[in-house]
Amino acid sequence: MVDAGASAPVDPELLGEALDAVPEGVAVFDADWTIVYVNRSAAGILQRDRTQLLGRNIWIALPELGGTILHSFLLHARSVGSQVSWHGYYAPAARWLNATAVRRGDRLHVSFREASDHGREDAALLAGPDDDDAADADRERLRFLAEVSEAMISSSLDVDDALQKLMDLVVPRLGDWAIVALLGDDRRPTQSARAHSDPARIPDMDAYLDRPDQGDGDQDSPMAAAFYTGEPIAMHPIPSELVDYQLTSDEVRAAWRRLDTDSFVIVPLRARGETFGGLVLLNTSARGPHSEMEIATAVEVARRAGLALDNARLYGQQLKVAETLQRSLLTPPPQPDDLEIAVRYQPAAINMHVGGDWYDAFQQPDGATLLVIGDVVGHNVDAAAAMGQIRSIVRGIAFDRQDEPAAVLGRVDEVMDGLRIGTMATALIARIEQTPEEREQSVRRLRWSSAGHLPPLVRHADGTIDVLSARPEPLLGADIAQNRTDHVHRLLPEDTVLFYTDGLVEQGRTTIDAGLERLMGAVRDLGELGPDALCDALLDRIVARRSEDDVAIVAVRCHRQS
Repeated sequence: MVDAGASAPVDPELLGEALDAVPEGVAVFDADWTIVYVNRSAAGILQRDRTQLLGRNIWIALPELGGTILHSFLLHARSVGSQVSWHGYYAPAARWLNATAVRRGDRLHVSFREASDHGREDAALLAGPDDDDAADADRERLRFLAEVSEAMISSSLDVDDALQKLMDLVVPRLGDWAIVALLGDDRRPTQSARAHSDPARIPDMDAYLDRPDQGDGDQDSPMAAAFYTGEPIAMHPIPSELVDYQLTSDEVRAAWRRLDTDSFVIVPLRARGETFGGLVLLNTSARGPHSEMEIATAVEVARRAGLALDNARLYGQQLKVAETLQRSLLTPPPQPDDLEIAVRYQPAAINMHVGGDWYDAFQQPDGATLLVIGDVVGHNVDAAAAMGQIRSIVRGIAFDRQDEPAAVLGRVDEVMDGLRIGTMATALIARIEQTPEEREQSVRRLRWSSAGHLPPLVRHADGTIDVLSARPEPLLGADIAQNRTDHVHRLLPEDTVLFYTDGLVEQGRTTIDAGLERLMGAVRDLGELGPDALCDALLDRIVARRSEDDVAIVAVRCHRQS
């Protein structure tokens, strides 16, 4: 006899069809945040195919969820024993949602649907008596994340500056101390930054991080796991086997003991589908381990900072290619008898500008030495490419024709116009000439013509300086019809001639006149140095190797002839 009150066996297929028919999204997560069930409505709201969700961890399947208010709600729901609800805006799907969640054992059951009531605040977590505190905490968290976005977006494209800005944001807000590192193709750190909330502990942090014999790293370490899986890794307490082998000296052991670190979180830095670095947040025993909400915040910080850092990283790679190309075009100078020539090119360091500054030096078939310095208008890869074109044109015409500098510049104007090279550049061409009679006296003539370039300087052996100024003439490519002019200056034994670009004069945002006075003072003081040492000393004294614009220098010393 069959008991009419007995329940019929549950048909899983029928139950799945029933859940797929309901308009609400339904999802179930296990203790490790693996998605064990999701219905058709939930997959649609999350903008994924169901096969992309089932059996996968939410950090991997839904990377855009990390750090959002919905994710904070899920973490909050798991931490309480009662049913909780949330109403808010889920930015990745551009939808307002109503969500309800309850924990059943190790699993979290969540249902959500698209909401039509947009009147409530995005951060409203409805969890009983602590509603106001939870909402205030989320509003503060949103303000912090907005600060991160604004700071990182407005940061420069200098990777080191961006890394340090990230450290300033997360310490002490998310940790007592922190490290961020970018990885190269070989998975080794290429650039990094660090910070500690206690200035007294900075030497200990440095002693630990800069310890010798760091090795190649353990492929099974939490850091490696975070990079390979793309998931954050939290550790509390820190197992001794993770640290003991690193403490290879009494100094390092003492530094680690004073750091008093007993928990950490590692968050990968990802952008464009690639993990390219990691952020490590460490806490002392007094502060305690990171909460789930703090981990979610760290994930969102890494997501927002990751794109800015990746932009800076990729920009730096492009600039390195452009700089390599530019340097490859700037060939070593000749060393004619009784002339000593030195050249320098330094790209901008502050704004990471690759510009169009160039120099050239070569001997013409008649034995004269030709010197060129120039600066293409602009600061980008296009300027560097245009520099290569103009330099090649100048070099070819000057070597082939052996004309006077003004005639060479005039011919360059014609070629640039005929080839429709749509850019402008300053340039100065100088030719060091000598007749047999002048050679007997070790006297030379400097014949030069300038297309809007800064005047050369000549330092005599007695320390006096001549500024070879002339009436300004149009830039190359300016499309202004005007005959160019040659100028001649007599050079004596041990005279030093200096050619330079505006990056050496306008350093520190000074005026050209003030910058030229500063340069003259430096040349007056340092002019007894040989050309190589003089170039280095000028870069050290004036731009301190951190120029705001790229700099090119040519220095020529006229030695006495035997």
